[in-house]
Amino acid sequence: MFPVLPSIDSNIASLAPGFRALSIGVEAADIVNPDIAAEALSRACRSLTTGDVAWAEAHLLAWADAFRKFGAKPQRTPCSAEALRKRVLRDGGMPSIDPVVDLYNAISIQYAVPVGGENFAAYVGAPRLVIADGTERFDTMKDGALAHESPEAGEVVWRDDVGVTCRRWNWRQGVRTRLGSEAKLMWFILESLPAMPLDALQEAGDQLAQGLHLMMPGASIESKLIGFES
Repeated sequence: MFPVLPSIDSNIASLAPGFRALSIGVEAADIVNPDIAAEALSRACRSLTTGDVAWAEAHLLAWADAFRKFGAKPQRTPCSAEALRKRVLRDGGMPSIDPVVDLYNAISIQYAVPVGGENFAAYVGAPRLVIADGTERFDTMKDGALAHESPEAGEVVWRDDVGVTCRRWNWRQGVRTRLGSEAKLMWFILESLPAMPLDALQEAGDQLAQGLHLMMPGASIESKLIGFES
């Protein structure tokens, strides 16, 4: 199994006491059943109106508070889980993007938890959650073309040795490490705050791993819990 050893800057503990995340590394295999993802996404979208999880509102409010602490405006740039759920409630569903992306989006929607998926082969060095100094490089798309920008000083970002891979904690992922079904090494990160029960975080990770196994039975999957004590 390839090693995924993400780290968290100790200064982030003051922004989000009790933060914990489930890191999942995957050696991928050929996808033989992409319908698994479509079914999971459809089921997750329905769950918002037929029986949402008990911690959803409190968890998303906690994320909004954490964003405000480092200067973000969650009304404009919410955490990824809230952005997905708002889109589903507005549009009545979620269009398919890619089987792997659809699957981890489904977990995010159903469990009200930010989930990131990355092409780990594109990483240089280990992923780390840090407070940006404002000079880091972030690759994005603007007007259909590749563009480069920098985070704001004090912003919480995921990065590697080259630059930022996700801005504003989990708001927007970069282009360089974007994940698709063709990736051979995949890394997923499920991020939670104490408002979400720890066993629910583990259940969400188990559901993601199960879905990946069903889609690509030959995959090798390993998970690790990381974070701070509350």
